[in-house]
Amino acid sequence: MEILKCENLKKIIKNKTLVENISFSANKGDIIGLVGPNGAGKTTIIKLILGLIKLTEGKVLINGYDIQNDFVNAINKVGAIVENPDLYMYLSGYDNLKLTANNYRNITKERINEVIKIVGLEQRIKDKVSTYSLGMRQRLGIAEAIINNPELLILDEPTNGLDVEGIIEIRELIKELSSKGIAILISSHNLTEIDNLCNRIIAIKNGKIIVNETIEEFKQISNGEKLDSIEEAFIKKVGENEID
Repeated sequence: MEILKCENLKKIIKNKTLVENISFSANKGDIIGLVGPNGAGKTTIIKLILGLIKLTEGKVLINGYDIQNDFVNAINKVGAIVENPDLYMYLSGYDNLKLTANNYRNITKERINEVIKIVGLEQRIKDKVSTYSLGMRQRLGIAEAIINNPELLILDEPTNGLDVEGIIEIRELIKELSSKGIAILISSHNLTEIDNLCNRIIAIKNGKIIVNETIEEFKQISNGEKLDSIEEAFIKKVGENEID
């Protein structure tokens, strides 16, 4: 089932084309990795999908609703973390979730407790966020993003700055959410994480899609040879030796 459909997205600001001809879709349960060198257009694409900036051309459909013409219905089943989770450090994790719940209709106490359990914060949810580790803050941010039972979840660098233990925790959480049928779009500079998490990879360069393939397809070259690493594939297919 198609949850997200992007059709020929284009954004121009002050005669500069940031992205163009961006077309892809995400189905229920997909985990799609959005990668590319610094300035490639990843954040612009995310903001266009979320309706945070206006399209110059193209169309974004979420559950069949146009993000520009029917924003309320389109965004109703979307959760997102763009850059860093927006948290009140002086409040408890629980109070942060209650504030988030107030932005939606009919978020029950039972739903709040359910997302706390999903992200594994039962033991610390009444503590102030200022006492949380970076990984715990990231999990709380994801709890906020899924409190409205989204069908599309967009995560911008979800493991950035985390230690190994935190990376593993977030990785397992993302996989669990995918197993529940949520379509997940992850923007990341960490190719190893994309390899471990995603079933598809979309590589962006100079505002255009260079590759839109399964992970297995991405790690093969034209003669069928399988490359040893996703990093080697990125260099060969995208033509960059650095990603940010």
